[in-house]
Amino acid sequence: MSDTLFEPDIDDVPIDAHASQAYLTYAMSVVTSRALPGLEDGMKPVQRRILFAMDGFARPDAAHKKSARVVGDVIGKYHPHGDSSVYEAMVRLAQPFTLRYPLIDGQGNFGSMDGDNAAAMRYTECRLTAFARHVLLSELNAGVIDFQPNYDGTQQEPALLPARLPVVLANGASGIAVGMACEIPPHNLREIGEATCRLLVDPRMPDDDLIDCFQGPDFPNGATLISSRESVVAAYKEGRGSFRMRANYEVEALARGQWQIVVTALPPGVSTGAILTRIDDLANPRPKGDKKKISDDQARTKTLATSLIDSVRDESDARHPVRLVIEPKSRAVSQEDLLAFLFAYTDLECNTSLNLTLLDTRRRPGQIGLPAVLRQWCDYRLAAVSRRLTQRIADIDERMHILDGRLAILLDIDRAIAIIRAADDPKADLMAGFGITERQAEDVLEIRLRQLAKLEAIKLQAERDALDAERTGLLGILGSDTALRRFVRDEVKADVERFGDERRTRVNADVQATRSREVPQIDEAVTVIVSRSGFGRLRSGHDVDEAALTWKAGDGPLAVLKCRTVWPVILLDADGRSYTIKPTDLPSGKGDGVPVSSLADLAGKKLVAVLTGEPGSRYLVASDGGYGFVCTIEDMVSRNRAGKAFLNTDGTLALPPLRLQPDDAWVVAMAGDRLLVFPLDEMKTLSGGKGVKIMTLPDGESLAMLDLFRGRLVLNVPGSRGRPKALTLDEAALMAWRGVRATKGKKLG
Repeated sequence: MSDTLFEPDIDDVPIDAHASQAYLTYAMSVVTSRALPGLEDGMKPVQRRILFAMDGFARPDAAHKKSARVVGDVIGKYHPHGDSSVYEAMVRLAQPFTLRYPLIDGQGNFGSMDGDNAAAMRYTECRLTAFARHVLLSELNAGVIDFQPNYDGTQQEPALLPARLPVVLANGASGIAVGMACEIPPHNLREIGEATCRLLVDPRMPDDDLIDCFQGPDFPNGATLISSRESVVAAYKEGRGSFRMRANYEVEALARGQWQIVVTALPPGVSTGAILTRIDDLANPRPKGDKKKISDDQARTKTLATSLIDSVRDESDARHPVRLVIEPKSRAVSQEDLLAFLFAYTDLECNTSLNLTLLDTRRRPGQIGLPAVLRQWCDYRLAAVSRRLTQRIADIDERMHILDGRLAILLDIDRAIAIIRAADDPKADLMAGFGITERQAEDVLEIRLRQLAKLEAIKLQAERDALDAERTGLLGILGSDTALRRFVRDEVKADVERFGDERRTRVNADVQATRSREVPQIDEAVTVIVSRSGFGRLRSGHDVDEAALTWKAGDGPLAVLKCRTVWPVILLDADGRSYTIKPTDLPSGKGDGVPVSSLADLAGKKLVAVLTGEPGSRYLVASDGGYGFVCTIEDMVSRNRAGKAFLNTDGTLALPPLRLQPDDAWVVAMAGDRLLVFPLDEMKTLSGGKGVKIMTLPDGESLAMLDLFRGRLVLNVPGSRGRPKALTLDEAALMAWRGVRATKGKKLG
């Protein structure tokens, strides 16, 4: 006999399979039931439940209700989670600086742009805004959406809210799920309406034309979008990207030639407090980590900040939600330099993300482009309106059925009254005597007799005629796809006319992002050190002892350049592509530095040279294919992290460029066993490309050496039996090897 009364129902499963399935179930629950908004209404479940609960007692025409009551109703009926999460979600829906079109009208302290928390829910009050009531809740009982049981099966809640406009784009959304995240910026309702109306009328409208309706995001706090139109379009098409945002500002003139910068709007997510703190950190830096003093980079930034800025103060108030005043060190400070510094080193200019990850109309999470969002929303809205009109026709049929019964009774009202008074079962007798249905008979018995007076017959017939005409019109709309699309378009247009407003975020794509251009710097002497394996570092001053420099095992110096912080540093790879970094991008200290590939996208290419120089510095650049030209250092500068095609090597390899001095006059080239000397002025000056032929190369040979003659030059040339020998060129010997550029030169020994 078994030791237990029953055998336990236990299934043996591999723990890895069970853990994988359990985690997947949890992940999908977070994605679909918590973190991501629905495409149709733009709401997450907790937001949807808050609005649905408030629709019962906190409509726009009602008095404000205590927030604690709303939270209690939500967690008691629909959302069995902590009250703090529900209240935080409700606060966000009420903040005019968070939502472009707030859904809750809050009364009391609902937080601030500077990150101040809202007051406790027992102190604040709220009700729905007209936008939320009309756009998201007005069709709750119109047969548009499906309802589902709540968590304990005692209540019904909507699976979606019947959105009349694409709220997911109007107010945006943000959320972090398991393995995916959502970041949708808000947009202007008029632009959304224009795109939606055009798409409803022309469902085959090209994506490019659809995107043309949008200038870009429209944030509640304003600011300025400075991204290029191309990058905005690319982000919308892919559903992923970023937008470059800049604060709005004014330059106010003061007495005696003084001036100040006043910031009036900040990029999304940026507060005046954060800007004040950042400027203070720049002007008064603290040592990082366990260091005892600030780094050279911090010292340079401090010097720059204190040379440009005198003071910063926050003058924001109720009349001016954002007023940040920045006073220059003196009136001699360049406005452009000060602004460039602020935009480069603070979040007065920053990126905001676009990640159109949401639940589509099939409740599947994924990232889709803006055109796909609008197309799916239009399909949803057409289906929703079709359901609403179908439900309206059913309601009309029911009402007309009742009216037909009343009109039938009115034909012989006296007999109907006699039947009601005398019959034991008046309902059955009315049905038999007048040929009406059970539902019509019940209605007759429920109404007051004065509603069946002859005067009422005219009203009843007029109501029936109006309903019949409405029914005919609705059937016509449902029977034609074109008519249905126009009907929905007209509704969208009317809602946009009611709730739409002007853009708050300016668009200025002609402004170049500050971080991609020169920012004012302190001009000081530094030494740039780059190793053969591509590690770069920086030292202050020019008194660096090269013999004392340390290197990684197997590594050594590629370049030790004495330069200034305002000079560009050029990286040239073997394919002739040039890249530009700033000296101050390199770390200072006594370490090995950082890979320069972290500062420029070298794509694994080998560096052949690192060079720098003051503006106007001239270089002789060439490939071992025997072609080259003279250029300035500005010609090698690249504005892109990925560099630019500078020297066309045509399958050969780039040689290290030669810095030209004012008195340089002769070029010395060697290939195989031939040597050529020719005047430097025979080389062309170009800004890039392949260049001109330097030397005609022997078959199978490449340009082995290229140099400049400066009074004396010692060359290693092929000798007898293949052994190299030294050849010394001086003023007297030079002329023996002189020739013309692009010739073979003279044979050695």
